[in-house]
Amino acid sequence: MGTPVKDVVLKADALAVLLLDKHSDYIASYGSKKDDYEYCMSEYLRMSGIYWGLTVMDLMRQLHRMNKEEILQFVKSCQHECGGVGASIGHDPHLLYTLSAVQILSLYDSLHVIDVDKVVQYVKGLQQEDGSFAGDKWGEIDTRFSFCAVATLALLLPDVCYSWWVLASLKIIGRLHWIDKDKLSRFILACQDEETGGFADRPGDVVDPFHTLFGVAGLSLLGDQQIKPVNPVFCMPEDTLRRIGIQPELLC
Repeated sequence: MGTPVKDVVLKADALAVLLLDKHSDYIASYGSKKDDYEYCMSEYLRMSGIYWGLTVMDLMRQLHRMNKEEILQFVKSCQHECGGVGASIGHDPHLLYTLSAVQILSLYDSLHVIDVDKVVQYVKGLQQEDGSFAGDKWGEIDTRFSFCAVATLALLLPDVCYSWWVLASLKIIGRLHWIDKDKLSRFILACQDEETGGFADRPGDVVDPFHTLFGVAGLSLLGDQQIKPVNPVFCMPEDTLRRIGIQPELLC
């Protein structure tokens, strides 16, 4: 065999320090050069570009240098009536840029800027019969879009029933200690209706049996002694499973 070819050769005097100040200056100045050729030609992915820039600035503790109000107004202007968000003003909505928009607003704790309910409906409307997601109304299918859909809804999706799905999964793999039990318990309890009873998907919404089950089952997994132990695989009481001859401890 011949000598392997190196893809990269580092010089002996190559930099070995992180130039954080230089990087933050670069990102801070990038958005101000709106007449630059590179900036104009990248309009088709502007929303994602803003997300990239804001996130790296936040990681470098420099988010305060970005023009928050201008960015929030831009994101708001890119949402369409259908709920989806485009890459820039006047561009068609797409799942990729909808996720970027939600990520941007999450960085600023400003999801109220857009119509969140419409975003949720837009994302749900892109799901296909086989469970996959299209990127937009034209129907291109890609595994990236399934990730984008799940990520978008997760950033928007405090929901009691997802407390159950996550808790049950962690219980099955023996990692329930990864969850902040007190905070999650407070969230679930806040979804109760004090007058009628029942649980909603989130505080203030209308209660229903679906979320009532998963709210109570979630509290069971969190160790609430007022509730029977629930099995995370079947979402049924463990004593019921034992009564019909199934040993719950062998399922996890």
